[in-house]
Amino acid sequence: MDDIYQQNILDHYKHPHHKGALLVCDIKEEGANPSCGDELTLFLKFDNDGRIVDVGYEGNGCAISQAAMSMLSDKITEKTMEEAAAISDKDMFELLGIAIGSGREKCALLGVHTLQRALKQDSLS
Repeated sequence: MDDIYQQNILDHYKHPHHKGALLVCDIKEEGANPSCGDELTLFLKFDNDGRIVDVGYEGNGCAISQAAMSMLSDKITEKTMEEAAAISDKDMFELLGIAIGSGREKCALLGVHTLQRALKQDSLS
């Protein structure tokens, strides 16, 4: 079963979903994992009902960080801000579907932590 999940991660890394900057967005947030150099800029666009209608991201990093963001971008599309903010670290590990060693946890969580910061800052404005 791990092979299926590993293949899914490689597929998202090689053929990422939603990769690219949004020219028009409501939220833009940067994230980085200085321990290994992973970088991410997240772009979110909402409709009038507060649902995420478009997601984009740019970044560089390992297969885990980039595949995780691709998977997360699929998961949050059409979610409300509250639904997206409720995605936890555990949810992210389940989405990846394989055991992530302690040295790679920050890689796997870069996208969801960037999303959480983005949504928290937006709710303060």
